[in-house]
Amino acid sequence: MALAKEDIEQIQLLIQENLTERLLTQNANVRYELDLRERTIRVEEELKHQRELMLEGFKQMEKRFEQVDKRFEQVDKRFEQVEKRFELIDKRFEQIDKRFEQVEKRFEQIDKRFEQIDKRFEQVEKRFEQIDQQFEKIDKRFEQQHQEIMAIHAEIKQLMRWGFGTIIAVASLVIAVLRLTS
Repeated sequence: MALAKEDIEQIQLLIQENLTERLLTQNANVRYELDLRERTIRVEEELKHQRELMLEGFKQMEKRFEQVDKRFEQVDKRFEQVEKRFELIDKRFEQIDKRFEQVEKRFEQIDKRFEQIDKRFEQVEKRFEQIDQQFEKIDKRFEQQHQEIMAIHAEIKQLMRWGFGTIIAVASLVIAVLRLTS
């Protein structure tokens, strides 16, 4: 049984329609895959940028720690100076002990020396007060730096959460796309 020309033409039209529909769906899938690739590239670039920002933050933290170390060194130098001053005071006390042996001849000179020693003690006390004030300033600076570090830490945590959420979202999108295409 031979097919009529009309039947053959109808079969040809159905085949052409079917082929064009398949080509359109394949082109749509290709476009969709290209869009997904572009999006993943953008996400990867953004993650790279985030990594660079985090590394820069770590470098800044290292610089701040170095500054704190320098401040500690300055405090140590000040303590050394205070110790040297105490040594000088000890030497002066020894000199005073020697002079007590000559008390009979030099009462007036010793009185003057005591006044000088009192003035020096006042100066030492003032210096201690200044050192106490400097320690309070250093404590305030440490507290400020601690707060800044904690703020940076919170920002890093937030960035990590956002990055992890983004990775999960992209991964789920890729999985969804793969499931839809297969």
